[in-house]
Amino acid sequence: MRRLIHRERHRVSRIGWLRAAVLGANDGIVSTASLIIGVAAASVGRGEVVIAGLAGLVAGAMSMAAGEYVSVSSQSDTEKADLAVEAAELEASPGDEHEELAAIYRTRGLDTTTADAVATQLMAKDALGAHARDELGISEVSTARPVQAAFTSAATFTAGALGPLLIVLIVPTRMIVPAVAGVSLLALGTLGAIGARAGGAGVRQATVRVLFWGALAMAVTAGIGRLASAVV
Repeated sequence: MRRLIHRERHRVSRIGWLRAAVLGANDGIVSTASLIIGVAAASVGRGEVVIAGLAGLVAGAMSMAAGEYVSVSSQSDTEKADLAVEAAELEASPGDEHEELAAIYRTRGLDTTTADAVATQLMAKDALGAHARDELGISEVSTARPVQAAFTSAATFTAGALGPLLIVLIVPTRMIVPAVAGVSLLALGTLGAIGARAGGAGVRQATVRVLFWGALAMAVTAGIGRLASAVV
């Protein structure tokens, strides 16, 4: 009789790349569309709008990549430092570390005998891994990956920013503001729904949230563009 292996797919395994992807694409749409709308609202030509949009795309993608890399690298450095401390403690006081791990299992509901047995078996196989997972909360799923986060953020920012730029190239100059705003809001709503569904969250709430902040950003920059045009 063949043994069937029950495999489960949990959404938590997507947290690292999903967060960076949604954040990058969302920022790419909002920041580039807002920049384009602000410049176009100042009654400048298509060429100036395209240049501003391209500059915003490149600067934004690099900023997202650098920001994610630095942020996640800091998390990674902290994890490595904690693991180094834990490794030293395991080397110096294995008995105390065993009791510490067993105490964690007792607080989760295991009786003393079972908790001691589980701690003994896990430490015999991978002591540092057991303490990293159950004491420090560091696992394969949650561990920091700086390069992955940086690349994902830059790539998705670029993908999101390309939409508003393409609209500028397609529509008549007088239609840039409403066309970019409309298409960008549609893209933001779709992105919010996809991200929410992939992460198992409420679709309606996520969509409304991203639409509100996107519309607000575009409205503010449009107002600033018109004000700057009037002043100049």
